[in-house]
Amino acid sequence: MKIATFNINGIKARIDALPQWLDEAKPDVALLQEIKSVDENFPREFLEDRGYQVETHGQKGFNGVAILSKLPLEDISRGLPGDDSDEQARWIEATVMGDTPIRVCGLYLPNGNPTPGPKYDYKLAWMERMYHHAKTLLAREEPFLMAGDYNIIPQDEDAKRPEVWQEDALAKPESRAAYRKLLNLGFTEAFRARTQGPGHYSFWDYQAGAWNKNDGIRIDHFLLSPACADLLQDCQIDKYVRAGHKPSDHVPVWIDLAA
Repeated sequence: MKIATFNINGIKARIDALPQWLDEAKPDVALLQEIKSVDENFPREFLEDRGYQVETHGQKGFNGVAILSKLPLEDISRGLPGDDSDEQARWIEATVMGDTPIRVCGLYLPNGNPTPGPKYDYKLAWMERMYHHAKTLLAREEPFLMAGDYNIIPQDEDAKRPEVWQEDALAKPESRAAYRKLLNLGFTEAFRARTQGPGHYSFWDYQAGAWNKNDGIRIDHFLLSPACADLLQDCQIDKYVRAGHKPSDHVPVWIDLAA
């Protein structure tokens, strides 16, 4: 089972680039972030024509997440538990009914800038809610994963120029500590389980020639539960997508599971 995560930075802006990548990469499941569309306006026909079931949790102009699946989906839920007042569309989950059912959670973690301030407080509070929900899912002892744009640079080696990110919400000590706290529940970070060392990125800013300079950061991650990590066969970053026509500032990351 090939599962991908891709922050598309607007479905309307990526109406050509997304189907091109889907036709090339052929993921069984794709978790999308920043669809920037309400559910009723999401252009699902071109995805359904490719054999995908489409489930969205949208929001006008901002945020928004989606699951595309060629396999049946069951028990779909929208929104991260723990705060009924949170109206931001950043979390969607469902069980993918393959040979081995896999619970997939697609997420778009808050950016948190500027710091300090209410946006950073929201980011850390959101991560605490995610931590508690992850504990609940782990208690079921079933294979599951949490994947998406985490807006976290885990370590300095995950940035071309780590010094410029020191005071940014993506790399502040409190952000990294919250991420490590999550990992320490027993998750495997799929990419680092397969590939070590610096120079691997999933995001390049549109500004200042970042792509041409390979001035990137790695902020799109797969965290696998122990039962899911046992199924991991590969994890790769589709870096080439960033050089395409009208690209997102993120590129897809995907895993292959023996499921």
